[in-house]
Amino acid sequence: MLYPIIFRTVLVRMDAERAHSLSFSALKALDAVPGARELVRAVFAHGTEDRAEVLGLDFPNRIGLAAGFDKTGTGVRAMAMLGFGHIEVGTVTAHAQPGNPKPRLFRLLDHEAILNRMGFNNPGSRQAAINLRKSRAKVDALPERKRPVIGVNIGKTKIVPAEQAVEDYRTSARVLAPLADYLVINVSSPNTPGLRDLQSTEALRPIITAVREAADAVVENPRSTLGHVPLLVKIAPDLADDDVLAVADLAVELGVDGLITTNTTIDRSVLTGADREKAEAEAGGISGRPLAPRALEVTRLVKNRVGDRLTVIGVGGIDSAEDAQARFDAGADLVQGYSAMIFRGPMWVRTLSAGLRALRMQ
Repeated sequence: MLYPIIFRTVLVRMDAERAHSLSFSALKALDAVPGARELVRAVFAHGTEDRAEVLGLDFPNRIGLAAGFDKTGTGVRAMAMLGFGHIEVGTVTAHAQPGNPKPRLFRLLDHEAILNRMGFNNPGSRQAAINLRKSRAKVDALPERKRPVIGVNIGKTKIVPAEQAVEDYRTSARVLAPLADYLVINVSSPNTPGLRDLQSTEALRPIITAVREAADAVVENPRSTLGHVPLLVKIAPDLADDDVLAVADLAVELGVDGLITTNTTIDRSVLTGADREKAEAEAGGISGRPLAPRALEVTRLVKNRVGDRLTVIGVGGIDSAEDAQARFDAGADLVQGYSAMIFRGPMWVRTLSAGLRALRMQ
């Protein structure tokens, strides 16, 4: 109950990216202290276990941390202390890049939303692999039932031209697949010029093929019972329905294992008032509550098309247990969040888990 007070009186006065950095650093510091680590987990992860087998992997629960929070792969065990059943690291690019100029992360308080134009700031695939190797060792030291599933989200390096995108993704897959429980191809962020053009089936087909071939070549013993590293594609909510269905059909055709619905939106009409004026003055994608209706619609659209042939992970505007249940009812196998945790605090997964249990008992 203290978090809303701290958020409104302290954190909102701070630059959003700085607040994120300080919070993440604090969690990693607590994770480094054995006694503190267990205490934090006992408080925040209590009651979150709700095991599920998805993508041939054993998930502690169906609630995950979306890509974007941990871009370096250094805080997997720290975030698991908060009860997340899976942590999606990234987006990671083949080459290190600083991202877009600051400021590049903004709060839209009236809508409990986030506007970001981070631009895939990350240490690059090779350094991320070094970090992830250390993180996996830390996770493996946990009791088996407390180990989160680790996904790795890969994107295109900004300076790499579109005609070289396939090899760029191939490089990241080759370096990171051995450390990933599952891989995600991100072609849907609005913050890398031309990236969303790669969602066309013509551009996406060779990327999927290259990533799958690279992962299969370097991983002989995948952690998934599927017999390979599960591969998913993350799509934008701003695709027309016909384009969403075309990507879903391509994913089925090429043996992709799942789709993540959805990334951030560039549609400013989801906002009103001062938040809309602020967003119209800034570039970037919007996440949080205003994204929920379209993200839910895309989840339902995809699931109706593919049935049980693909796993669907619902993300975008999930704030409450009712929001999460709506995604499950629409066909999502897992859900992810990020913005809601910023506004609700470190108890969010525990609260969401309790709410979902209550809904199931009704």
